[in-house]
Amino acid sequence: MATNDQVKALVKSHADGDDSQFYSVAMQVAAKAARRGHAKSAQELRDLVTELRRETHAKAKLAPVLAISQPRGELASLVTVSYPDVRFNSLVLSEDIRKRLKNVIVEQRQRDKLARYNLQPVRRLLFTGPPGTGKTSSAKALAGELKLPLFSIRLEAILTKFMGETAAKLRIIFDALSENKGVYFFDEVDAIAGERTSQNDVGEIRRVLNSFLQFLEEDTSESVIVAATNHPQLLDGAFFRRFDQLIDFDLPRDEEIRDVIENRIALFDLTAVAWDSICAIADGLSHSEIATAAENTAKRVILSEGGTDDPEIWTQYLAQELEERRSFGKTSYRDARLNSFAEKDYAGSC
Repeated sequence: MATNDQVKALVKSHADGDDSQFYSVAMQVAAKAARRGHAKSAQELRDLVTELRRETHAKAKLAPVLAISQPRGELASLVTVSYPDVRFNSLVLSEDIRKRLKNVIVEQRQRDKLARYNLQPVRRLLFTGPPGTGKTSSAKALAGELKLPLFSIRLEAILTKFMGETAAKLRIIFDALSENKGVYFFDEVDAIAGERTSQNDVGEIRRVLNSFLQFLEEDTSESVIVAATNHPQLLDGAFFRRFDQLIDFDLPRDEEIRDVIENRIALFDLTAVAWDSICAIADGLSHSEIATAAENTAKRVILSEGGTDDPEIWTQYLAQELEERRSFGKTSYRDARLNSFAEKDYAGSC
């Protein structure tokens, strides 16, 4: 009764622990069975889903509520906290990045075993790469896999016109690392970790960076620190040495492009897609841009075909949406990087 894509969606939602998606796909299978004349089987499946939903709801009422550790005092204005339910199996990552992140999870979960040999698990990670390539999602997945709160640092609240206050606010955050174990995420960290020899820099900003480096060096908590930047070339050289691992997130290649599209619209019939053409058009776009194009294509097909259950994603539609995403930024990140290098070479020859 179920299509191949529906079976894959059922398996994926089960693996992700996404009950809502699992039940939704099951009801779609029941509806399809009913249309093909299998009324009894369809009704049995509907009844089963209804009963399972009722049991899940009842268990949720009885289960203790997980209290999110809310920051207090001045810390509350410097971070936002959440408990992500993201897992690595729901992300499209290169095999190398997936392996390295899973190794972080293994080391964190077996920290006691490492401690017997006077070893520490990886706990300081620096993510670099273009926007939309999975840096933030990976930080969420780390928190989700470790069942820890994610503390996202609000850099706009840390950086003030009174630079002396910035170092003091950083101290509050690093004090919290010991008091509240979690994953602490510093996004766009180049704002406070820029190269100290920059000609546009001022003495106070350099002192902020020095304080940041000192706090990183002195931190002995069990919390995980994740810093991310789209512009690693702006970071001070000493900043890199404070991290256990540097993970570079690149733009997706052909296999990952296909995975992003298939994951985003798993319930649709993709057999008619000319993948070679689509991958060529999507080259240079980020994971998030490709995912948005896939979702827009799915909505376009649903509306154009009157809401059929198994609409076919036409290559033409997907190609048009990908081209539109490219035009939003005028040029892709990869093109921009190449243009930047070309301009430097030209300037050097003048």
